[in-house]
Amino acid sequence: MSGMSNPVVTLGLPPEHEYSCSRAACRDEASWAIQWRNPKIHTEDRRKTWLACDAHLETLREFLASRDFPLSVMPVSELEK
Repeated sequence: MSGMSNPVVTLGLPPEHEYSCSRAACRDEASWAIQWRNPKIHTEDRRKTWLACDAHLETLREFLASRDFPLSVMPVSELEK
């Protein structure tokens, strides 16, 4: 579930959204970016990004926070392209 987007089979059609939610089986448009790292394996400057729709923001954030991973949440509009 990491990375900027999830590959989607579109059968030659353009993707439905620029950013899709990282939650399994969800293809809704992502409004939020959750940047996180696992301090046991990632250096201070390394960040992974999960994308979330409004419905899954808290689920994904709580999953990471429960593991004590440092994280930050921002609108996808603030991501560098």
